[in-house]
Amino acid sequence: MAPAGILTLVIIGLFILANAIRILREYERGVIFRLGRLIGAKGPGLILLIPIVDRMVRVSLRVVTMDVPAQDVITRDNVSVKVNAVIYFRVMDANKAIVAVEDFLYATSMISQTTLRSVLGQVELDELLGEREKINQQLAKIIDDQTEPWGIKVSVVEVKNVDLPEEMRRAIARQAEAERERRAKVIHAEGEYQASEKLAAAAEVIGKTPVGIQLRFLSTLAEVATEKNSTTIFPVPIDLFAPFLRKYKESEGESK
Repeated sequence: MAPAGILTLVIIGLFILANAIRILREYERGVIFRLGRLIGAKGPGLILLIPIVDRMVRVSLRVVTMDVPAQDVITRDNVSVKVNAVIYFRVMDANKAIVAVEDFLYATSMISQTTLRSVLGQVELDELLGEREKINQQLAKIIDDQTEPWGIKVSVVEVKNVDLPEEMRRAIARQAEAERERRAKVIHAEGEYQASEKLAAAAEVIGKTPVGIQLRFLSTLAEVATEKNSTTIFPVPIDLFAPFLRKYKESEGESK
């Protein structure tokens, strides 16, 4: 056989081997079609194909992180917002992911966008801002139910950003400021009420012991004296002189 013929056979043999041998990684599966008919998923490792007869489609089983573009959503209380999300999913059945849907990545992205608009359109703005975890679980369940026939498992859906109109931001800021003022007034009122209770209890105790009010008055004088005041004017309670007046009346009675 001529060298040219041998070279031709070698090239043909290498071409056949190149089309017959496939190596799949641990996280990959190969969906095999033989003359257009589904044979099944194989892998990982070395896969042997029949050249020209068999065709293989690689499918990754790793978790896919997909960013859902920002969607214009009108909430149930007629507030227009822009919301984007992120979805985590993976292929569980490689055969279904190739046979049941034309492009499972594109289809999952589209179903995620429509579900995001549909679900968030049924909630109010306060619920969207305050009950994020509940909404995430609801989105994950709905999307997972719709993608299950495609052999796809949705594990997590997270609403990332909620972009509010400027006037709505100002309204929320005013609402938060009013709430803080309300709490401050309530705390102040509670403090005044507790202080009044303590003062009433102190007055009741002092009322039972007249000498106590004199001691309290003298203590107040001592506190005032420590201040750097040039002139201090204070009232003198009559009860302070009651012992002296009583003593004076007793001495007057004895002299008579």
